[in-house]
Amino acid sequence: MTTVQHMIGSGFDARSTARDVLHGIELSGKRAVVTGGHSGIGLETTRALAEAGAHVVVGARTPRTAAAALAGIAGVEVDELDLSDLASVRGFARRFLDTGHSVDILINNAGVMACPQRLVGPGWESQFATNHLGHYALVNLLWPALEPGGARVVAVSSAGHHLSGIRWDDVHFERGYDKWLAYGQAKTANALLAVHLDRLGRDAGVRAFSVHPGSILTPLQRHLTREEMVAAGWVDEAGNLADPSFKTPEQGAATQVWAATSPHLAGMGGLYCEDCDVAAPAPADGAAFVGVRDHAVDPEQAARLWALSADLTGVDAFPAGA
Repeated sequence: MTTVQHMIGSGFDARSTARDVLHGIELSGKRAVVTGGHSGIGLETTRALAEAGAHVVVGARTPRTAAAALAGIAGVEVDELDLSDLASVRGFARRFLDTGHSVDILINNAGVMACPQRLVGPGWESQFATNHLGHYALVNLLWPALEPGGARVVAVSSAGHHLSGIRWDDVHFERGYDKWLAYGQAKTANALLAVHLDRLGRDAGVRAFSVHPGSILTPLQRHLTREEMVAAGWVDEAGNLADPSFKTPEQGAATQVWAATSPHLAGMGGLYCEDCDVAAPAPADGAAFVGVRDHAVDPEQAARLWALSADLTGVDAFPAGA
């Protein structure tokens, strides 16, 4: 597959922070929506955007908890958003549209990882539903508010996309559940969402990117036992970080903030990014979870996933172009 995935020399790297990539960038008058923007790398994303002058709307399943976590950060508001519940996504979007405000930055940050099998809605596998379908519906429902000629949408994917492409014959794992394959499929879906959204939105000047934030210890690991994380080499027996490649939350937030704001990405879109740069294609041997796999940036699979998502959710802002 011919690829446009080439590093561009951003000047930043794996240890850059969200504040680093925003140095000299003025976001006053801009409005950002960040799902899950009150925890882990989402919190650091919200903090950095707000410090740069943006007004940030945080979508959170438990608004009271989110408000407490965000206390003291100026220019932030919280609204209820449960991505696993399509009615909740519709409610959040409706309330936002009713304000008449536009969206300059939409960061689909919230997600779950390697959780026990659970079905939500009309029988959707919960990781696919929460990480992908909820964000798919949100983007489409907020489309009227996305600022023409400048809005950016960032889908937070993961190197976990290396684990699985889209399981077209069994998306909801009806024939046996594997929590890591389900996570991998959902993260591939995040990347493919950005590919097709960028194709549909570019004529209006709305561009989309996906990102791998890096490995970071955050509440995302809440479904993993300490034994699992010790076996993976992430932490020691006492629960302390043992893998030096892990980033801090401030570093983990950097790539999504960079993708949302960097002038180096002007005129670009549909790209998968990592370590504050456009990612290169994954090595052919697939031994290391670096770069991006073809199945996560394939435009044909992206269009197919968009059509499937539209069918499942009943939501599509581009019915003639999907």
